[in-house]
Amino acid sequence: MVMDKLGNSLQDALKKLVKSGRIDENTVNEVVKDIQRALLQSDVNVKLVMQMSQHIKERALKEEVPSGMSPREHIIRIVYQELINIIGKSTDIPLKAQTIMMVGLQGSGKTTTSSKLARYFQRKGLKPAVVCADTFRPGAYQQLKTLCAKLNVPFYGEEGNPDAVGIVERGLKELEKNDILIVDTAGRHSLESDLITEMEEIHAIAKPDYKLLVLDGAIGQQASEQARAFNDSIGISGVIISKLDGTAKGGGALSAVSETNSSIAFIGVGETPDDLERFEADRFISRLLGMGDIKSLIEKAEEALGEEDFDMEAMLRGRFTLKDMYKQLESLNKMGPMKQIMQMLPLGGLGAKIPEDAYKVTGDKLGRYRVLMDSMTEEEMLNPRIIGSARIKRISRGSGSSPEDVRELLKYHKMMQTAMKGFRGGKFNMQKMMKKMGM
Repeated sequence: MVMDKLGNSLQDALKKLVKSGRIDENTVNEVVKDIQRALLQSDVNVKLVMQMSQHIKERALKEEVPSGMSPREHIIRIVYQELINIIGKSTDIPLKAQTIMMVGLQGSGKTTTSSKLARYFQRKGLKPAVVCADTFRPGAYQQLKTLCAKLNVPFYGEEGNPDAVGIVERGLKELEKNDILIVDTAGRHSLESDLITEMEEIHAIAKPDYKLLVLDGAIGQQASEQARAFNDSIGISGVIISKLDGTAKGGGALSAVSETNSSIAFIGVGETPDDLERFEADRFISRLLGMGDIKSLIEKAEEALGEEDFDMEAMLRGRFTLKDMYKQLESLNKMGPMKQIMQMLPLGGLGAKIPEDAYKVTGDKLGRYRVLMDSMTEEEMLNPRIIGSARIKRISRGSGSSPEDVRELLKYHKMMQTAMKGFRGGKFNMQKMMKKMGM
């Protein structure tokens, strides 16, 4: 999911808090040091980290613990609130007719993000169209044209024509019947004067409602300088952070938003056209701390599934017969990468850990699981614990599979069941704590 390394480090810091026998100044200082280290290693602005650390210490040691909340819960709430303060509010992009200008340096993922943004509006029932005004990078025209064709999104460009301003003027006129007009501008290796001039001229012609700066999630401390320069040139309405999946540190791009006096609009969390998410600070931080993001999960389910596909209550209760498991996995696969979806549930961090192997259930593997289950009795499907070596041999023969395949399925079921039980039970119930904190 988003920024795994930072999320894991922050979750480990809060685990110390949960496990400590007593909450005193030493405990608070130790937790704050761990949080500092996690943020600095992810390239979050040093000044912001130090300010946040001071705020956490002062609030944790001076603020009165609210009624009905333990000292541990109180400090976790403070950390949650201060992390949100670093990032600020999200950019509100309304679902209505508008023109959007995309800017950013070469290599930031701007062209791919333009197509993802078109797909986002398409999923919301609007009619997007894209103008290719990147006349600088060889291949930009063909790349964007191909991406738009796959999505069935109207596209305008003039291959080989260096007149970006003219292309925008003609393109907007050609595509004016569409709801959302996205203008993908050129990037350079650095913010040179000719790029600034071109951007300003396009801005004057397009009169965009929103100007979105695309920042590479792995850019680090340079992000602040870039954000400031683009903002000085045309004024930035919001930031899209691309490639914020897996290895990207992301902290530099996240903290650079303060330089634009704007906020984050979207984050790119994968490679497919659907891997662009509306950014909401509270949801993002909740997922980062392992507290899940049920709202986003429900929204994804509503977009991808029918009512009969996904039993949210069963998943949250952790009821997992083999039948239930197969149905839930099938539904989750329709919604996107398993890892991304599972981390929207409040299972990780301070609750149960989902092993990496649990995320590797591909469509092919689901197909094999289905064949194995077709060779099981109803009793075995409802109560997998009765499946011993004799039954494993029978199931493997009946399905044309090996006994190892059957054991793999049973092992996977047990792993998921254990994870779900960890979510439901335990002395420290994350869901209850979230309700207390109004999250």
